Amino acid sequence: MTHVEPDCRIYLVVEAAPPAIEHLKAAAAAADIACCLIVPAAATPEVATSARPIVAAAQQAGIAALIAEDADLARTLRADGVHLGPSAQLLQAYSAARQTLGREAIVGADVGVSRHVAMSLAEAGADYIAFGAPARLKDRARARERRDALVAWWAEIFEVACVALDVEAPPEAERLARAGADFVAVSVPSTVAGTGDLLAKIGAAIAASVEAG
Repeated sequence: MTHVEPDCRIYLVVEAAPPAIEHLKAAAAAADIACCLIVPAAATPEVATSARPIVAAAQQAGIAALIAEDADLARTLRADGVHLGPSAQLLQAYSAARQTLGREAIVGADVGVSRHVAMSLAEAGADYIAFGAPARLKDRARARERRDALVAWWAEIFEVACVALDVEAPPEAERLARAGADFVAVSVPSTVAGTGDLLAKIGAAIAASVEAG
């Protein structure tokens, strides 16, 4: 029987706090991690100092390190790129980030629910487009359905990579991998234990999507 590697990979999201390095190591030991997005921790919104060792640890493990929102900081820390959140000026933010980081860096964006902005960013050269189901949305089922529909729409039509954000459980990862997501993003808060176990299960779910397909 021929073994087929899944096209979908894991996009780890960690808080810029010391536990992130242990989470990163546990995740890398348990599953195939493509990249690591470093976001501000709730208790310590200052990212610069705490993010530096996380960037180094990710890159040492062969994992691309991205900084949330701040292209200047990404350049200072020699990260691999930046992730931009949804905003009314997302196209302008993308252009500024690309100018700051250059063509070789990764610049991707969460486009919210705007198909128009997603297509415009892809045409502008974004490395990936992301769709999410953010925790602030109380109707979790509806938020996930909307994200999943956007991922499936994008994967069917466009070549630019697609990230499914806010993935919380293995069945979600399997479903999104089957729908065509190139990456599933799993957030690991600094206070959470058992990272390796969770990522191993999500990695297995992604692999199962290949067998199911």
